[in-house]
Amino acid sequence: MDTTAKTLDAVGPRLRELRQRRDVTLSDLAEETGISTSTLSRLEAGLRRPTLEQLLPLARSHGVTLDELVDAPPTGDPRINLRPLRTTDGSTVLPLSRRPGGIQAYKFVLPAGREGDEPVLRSHEGYDWAFVLSGRLRLVLGEHDLVLTPGEAAEFDTRTPHWFGATSAGPVEFLSLVGKQGERAHLRATTQQDR
Repeated sequence: MDTTAKTLDAVGPRLRELRQRRDVTLSDLAEETGISTSTLSRLEAGLRRPTLEQLLPLARSHGVTLDELVDAPPTGDPRINLRPLRTTDGSTVLPLSRRPGGIQAYKFVLPAGREGDEPVLRSHEGYDWAFVLSGRLRLVLGEHDLVLTPGEAAEFDTRTPHWFGATSAGPVEFLSLVGKQGERAHLRATTQQDR
């Protein structure tokens, strides 16, 4: 068996591992990628070899590069390839980390909000830490409606219904660290002794 065939045969188990680490069902992944549940199941079981048209949305959905998805040999380059993801509402998301599982880092750029926009709260397993770089971030967290300004941070259990958005004053840029339930971002403040 040639190297390409071996590499493609190993993709199925890697796809299953990535999906399970994210705690996503085949149905959820099918909705995210536009690939049918039965095709995803056959890919993960190794009963079907993936095409580039399938690998691209799968890599995007799992937040990994194609190299990571097919286990390409490392190049020794430690830089993270920042490829912004644009959403239909005009937001931009830049993944800042590339390893599956564990705490994930993102930079969000959200367009200015509109007066009268009603936030749609959602909840999921995990823990989030957000730090505002510029602009004003509106965070609706359960019954609280907060506005965070540059230099302010918030951390919370994502099982609490929540929503992020920019105020009508203009766009907002913020960093977000998101981890599985119980994985919190631990920050250490510099003390006088550390200087």
